Amino acid sequence: MQPEKFLTHSLSAAPWGMDIARILAAAIEAVDPYQAVTRALNLVGEQLHLGRQTYHLRRYRRIFLVGAGKAGLPMTQAVVDKLGSYLADGLVIVKEGYGGPEQVGPVRIAEASHPIPDQRGLAATGQMLDLLAQTSQDDLVLMVLSGGGSALLTKPVEGVSLEDLQETTGILLRSGADITEVNTLRKVLDSVKGGGLAKTAAPAPVAGLILSDVVGDPLGMIASGPTVIELGKRKSGLQVVRKYGLEQTLPPSVRRVLQLPTQPPPFMAQPPNNLLVGNNEIAARGAIARAEKLGYTAELLTTTQQGEAREVGLQMAAKLRGFAQARGSRPAMWVVGGETTVTIRGKGVGGRNQEIALAGVQTLDGAVGAVMVALATDGGDGLSDAAGAVVTGKTFRRAKALGLDPQAYLENNDSYMFFNALGDCLKPGPTRTNVNDLLFLFAH
Repeated sequence: MQPEKFLTHSLSAAPWGMDIARILAAAIEAVDPYQAVTRALNLVGEQLHLGRQTYHLRRYRRIFLVGAGKAGLPMTQAVVDKLGSYLADGLVIVKEGYGGPEQVGPVRIAEASHPIPDQRGLAATGQMLDLLAQTSQDDLVLMVLSGGGSALLTKPVEGVSLEDLQETTGILLRSGADITEVNTLRKVLDSVKGGGLAKTAAPAPVAGLILSDVVGDPLGMIASGPTVIELGKRKSGLQVVRKYGLEQTLPPSVRRVLQLPTQPPPFMAQPPNNLLVGNNEIAARGAIARAEKLGYTAELLTTTQQGEAREVGLQMAAKLRGFAQARGSRPAMWVVGGETTVTIRGKGVGGRNQEIALAGVQTLDGAVGAVMVALATDGGDGLSDAAGAVVTGKTFRRAKALGLDPQAYLENNDSYMFFNALGDCLKPGPTRTNVNDLLFLFAH
C-alpha cells in the first residue's frame, strides 16, 4: 500500500512522518489477502495441499468457491488465479465499497452492508445456500472467510426477522460487547453461522481459508465460524445477554429463540479443513521489520489487547510518555495489537481507534518526540471514513488553539470530528484486509 495514503497533518509536518507512514503501509502489506491465500494454496501438479490435507483436483466433479468478508475480493482473486479452470462456480459477499468487478472468473462478487446486515446480504446468502444445496460427495467446496463476514453472510433462524437481527446487532455494538461476545450471540440467531454453511455444503468436503480479525484467532469466532461446528451456542448467547443486562432490550423473537432447548451440532462425516492464512501478529511483525530497516529499535508488546478504548488510550499514552522520557539515541517503536470496545454514551461520530487516540491527547501534552498512532487494519474505524488517528505532544495545544476540548469530544464519542478538524485522521481508504487493530507508540 502507498505510504502517502497514511500521511496526516502531524506526520506531513514532521521529519520522521514519512518513516511512520512507511511503517504503517508495511503492516498492511504483510497481511495482503491475495498473497496470504496464494501462499496457502500449495498446488503441485493436480494435487492441492492445504495444511495437512491433500486434494486430488481431477477426482472432483465440480469445485465451488464461496465466502464472505472485507478481504473477500483479493482472496477470491488469489484462488481464481491459482486454480483457474478447476473452478466451476461460486459466490463471495464483500462489504459495500470493497468490491469492484461483479465477476472474478466463474465467481460472482456481491456487496452488502456492514456492520449492520441488510437485504442485499440476506439475498446473496440465499443464493449461496442454493448453490451449495446442489453439491454431492463428488464435489469440493472452498470457502474464503475474513472479518466482516458475520454481517455480510446472514440468514436469520426461523422466527427471527432481518429487522430483529439488525436491531439486535445495533444493541450489541452500542453495549460495549467485544467481537467475541457479539459473534457468540450472532451464532444463536443465524443459521449459517457456527458451522451452518459447512452443513449446507455436506456431504461435499469443505476447506476454509481464514483471515483472522479476532483476538487469539479462535476459528469459531472469525466471521462467526460458518465452517466450525459448535455445541451449546444458546447457553453462551444467554450469558452475553445477561452480562450486559439486555434481557428486556432485545426484540421478543430473539428472547424466545434464546430460551429454546439447545440443539446438538450437525453431524458431518468429514469435518471441514480450516486453515488460518493471516492474523494480527503477522501485520505487527511486518511493521517491526520495516521499522528496523529504517533504524528504529522495535518491540511487539502484545497482540491480545482488549478493554474499553478510552481506558486503553489513557494507559498507553502514559506508557508512551515514560518511553519518550527514557528514549535512547535511536528512535524507538512499540506495537500493541488487539481489539478494544466502545460503550457509546454520546451522539458523535468515531470508532474505537480514534477513541483510543483521543483519550491519550491530554496525557501526551508536551511529550517531546512522542507519537501515538491507532490504526484499524481494514481502513475503516466505526462508521467514519477514517481508519484511526495520530496524536503527538503538540495535539492538545493545537486543539485548544482551535477551541476544541478533547474531554468534551471524548464524552460525546465524537473522536472523528475532533481529529478531522486537526487534519490528523488516518484516511487510507479500504485496505481489503482485516486483522484487528494496531496501536503504534513512537519515541523520536
